[in-house]
Amino acid sequence: MKYAITGAAGHISKPLALALLAAGHEVTVIGRSAENLKVLTDKGAKAAIGSVNDVAFLTSVFEGKDAVYTMVPPDYGAADLKAHIHATDTRYAEAIKASGVKNVVNLSSVGAHLTNGAGPINGLHFGELELNKLDDVNILHLRPAYFYYNLLANLALIRNANIIGSNFSLAAGKFPIVHPSDIAEVAAKALLALDFKGHSHVYIASDEVGTDQIATEIGNAVGKPGIPWVQFPDDQAFQGMLGAGLGENLAQNYVEMGTGIQSGIINEDYFKQPNRVLGKTKLKDFAIEFAAAYNA
Repeated sequence: MKYAITGAAGHISKPLALALLAAGHEVTVIGRSAENLKVLTDKGAKAAIGSVNDVAFLTSVFEGKDAVYTMVPPDYGAADLKAHIHATDTRYAEAIKASGVKNVVNLSSVGAHLTNGAGPINGLHFGELELNKLDDVNILHLRPAYFYYNLLANLALIRNANIIGSNFSLAAGKFPIVHPSDIAEVAAKALLALDFKGHSHVYIASDEVGTDQIATEIGNAVGKPGIPWVQFPDDQAFQGMLGAGLGENLAQNYVEMGTGIQSGIINEDYFKQPNRVLGKTKLKDFAIEFAAAYNA
């Protein structure tokens, strides 16, 4: 089969593309830099260098493909992050329709059932709606939980203040969290089988933990046992993000997302689903990765 993969240098797209190549399929990887795609082209992938903002470019790459994987590349300098996400998915929808592709696996997020109160996730909600206007296309929306890698934002906080935290704090078992490799595995399985029909979504996590457990596991891994998880007030979290160099809109979106996690609205639909996918990368496994970054 023939596939097109967007964001192909990323933490999900790269292992996904490698899995499809290993299965013997033709894979075109889309990115902004040939150098970033070299590890994939060396394995036999075809590179398509261009912008996901260019509908004509996307259409030409999608044409003749059995399926495509779509994701919104991060743009941390966007003046309006939610609008940027929505607009990108709108362009994907236009290119999918024009190209005639009939199967799409789309990276969305836990909380994408919400129209507001979830920060950047609300952009993905409206992005899902744009893609779902394609009545004759089979679309599987992946709704992964909070990324483990988001915790890496705490590296300096642990080094300098011996604490870890955010503007939320959740009890044991109430915080689903996911590793990109587990998302890639679900995406690869779906793309290889193409057994999804109509418009559907699947929730993905690697572990279901609590924030105190995160502090314990990471503290032990970096040689600082007993560091606490601290829940910061929203205004303090916002100022801290600005101080770390984030733009105002991006910081506002992240604070809103944290508030939605704290209130429970972002994860409410996840916990209602009996068939959610739980991957293999547990918190203890990620703590080893975190320690490697901490000690680098």
